[in-house]
Amino acid sequence: MGRTEYYDDPDAPEANTLVPASNLLVTDDTSAILLQRRRDTGQWALPGGAQNIGETAAECAVRECLEETGIVAEITGFLGVYTNPRHIVAYTDGEIRQQYENTYIGRPVGGEPTINDEADGVRFVLPADLDEYDIHPSMRQQIADYLAGTYPYLG
Repeated sequence: MGRTEYYDDPDAPEANTLVPASNLLVTDDTSAILLQRRRDTGQWALPGGAQNIGETAAECAVRECLEETGIVAEITGFLGVYTNPRHIVAYTDGEIRQQYENTYIGRPVGGEPTINDEADGVRFVLPADLDEYDIHPSMRQQIADYLAGTYPYLG
């Protein structure tokens, strides 16, 4: 299903749903950050996605990381709650979401970076190289909060 993301865009459609989601910011021993290039937007992002009924937000983050990147990770901390009402995602089926993301911090404990039906690129990126990547502004904020040590973010 295709999607269009809007961030601080006055022409964004009005949201009709709010779906809890979780992201996982995974760093390796070199402090590189795990990113995936989303097939639907072409942008690089932290692994993450919608929470399923019956799982915790933390379980969602770990599951999504494995599904989207092939990396098995464990949670080591909490980065924040990101609920910007100006971050809208419109899907081709008519669903228009206001993003609501719980973002965790983690480390890899197994697996290998693997492309899949959601991501056509998966890699660890050193912080000094992040500007070379087309990263959605909401993900840039989360990464910047982590790198600056300004967390937990509660907004």
